[in-house]
Amino acid sequence: MSRAAAAADWTREEMMTIAASRLLWNGCVCFVGIGLPGAACNLARLTHAPDLVLVYESGTLGTKPDVLPLSIGDGELATTAACVIPLPEVFAWYLQAGRIDVGFLGAAQIDPYGNLNSTVIGPYDAPTTRLPGAGGATEIAAHARRTYVLLKASPRSCVARLDFRTSGCDAGARSAGGRGPRAVITDFGVLTPDAARGELMLDALYPGATVEEARSCVAWPLAVAGTVRIIDPPRTEELAALRALQARTRAAHGATSAGGR
Repeated sequence: MSRAAAAADWTREEMMTIAASRLLWNGCVCFVGIGLPGAACNLARLTHAPDLVLVYESGTLGTKPDVLPLSIGDGELATTAACVIPLPEVFAWYLQAGRIDVGFLGAAQIDPYGNLNSTVIGPYDAPTTRLPGAGGATEIAAHARRTYVLLKASPRSCVARLDFRTSGCDAGARSAGGRGPRAVITDFGVLTPDAARGELMLDALYPGATVEEARSCVAWPLAVAGTVRIIDPPRTEELAALRALQARTRAAHGATSAGGR
């Protein structure tokens, strides 16, 4: 029988990873990246969605890693995959062909309409920080049947205006029905797009989090749903599976690679 863990027994990062994992279903085909999205997807596979099909940009299909990979080129992905195909075919035959149910993305910045920046901080020609770049994020945001974004929220990451738009569209296109993330999972709760305007609003909070906290982490006037849900706390089996996965990863790769960013 499932049992909820007490609030003192889990961290916000564990809560956001578990909340994200719950959005996936058994048999779902998921295009996933490294970091927190990868931890969430592999947790789902190890708990309630054993037939979850994980696709990585490196061309590994149906991979079942025992530890979280260091990168999309980690040998753990290839050795545990159902098959490995060339990268262009991942995009042409699977993503652009509409065979990806969920794209799980992370980013350095997100704006009120769910557009993402993973390119630069500051002016493009003279940035203060140069980030890893788009990778497959632009194509995933455009072609996956639904996308979820997972990031830790602060006024530096949840900005009114992106320094560079790596993926997404302008506000007018979004409010007219342009595709955006179905949900943004943060370390205080979940944002979802308003049906009328396409702007992200507060939909759900973790136990112990407040509307005031959520608003303090976002650099735009955050709208709030008429009814804000309280997400169920982690169950003991979810925490056990996540912590075991992170422990195996630390043993294999070191303390800095157990699912954080």
